[in-house]
Amino acid sequence: MAALQVELVAADRAVWSGAADMVSARSIEGELGILPGHTPTLLVLDEGDVRIHSGEGVQTAHINGGFLSVDHDRVTIVSEIVEGDGFSA
Repeated sequence: MAALQVELVAADRAVWSGAADMVSARSIEGELGILPGHTPTLLVLDEGDVRIHSGEGVQTAHINGGFLSVDHDRVTIVSEIVEGDGFSA
């Protein structure tokens, strides 16, 4: 299975980028999981956790809202505030 290329961005910095098997987040319409091959999507995110699943385990960041876009196995998550111990700038 191909991997997702994920970029997690806060208003003031790039937080994390890398390969993932799955990304899950809470949109204003409910919880969503993104797997490789997902159709192009643009979602408005609600405050909550974003989880990035990879061979290294699951990394979790808390966001205050934002948006998530998916296009050709590239996932971009943008939020004003991103908090999480598992992520480094």
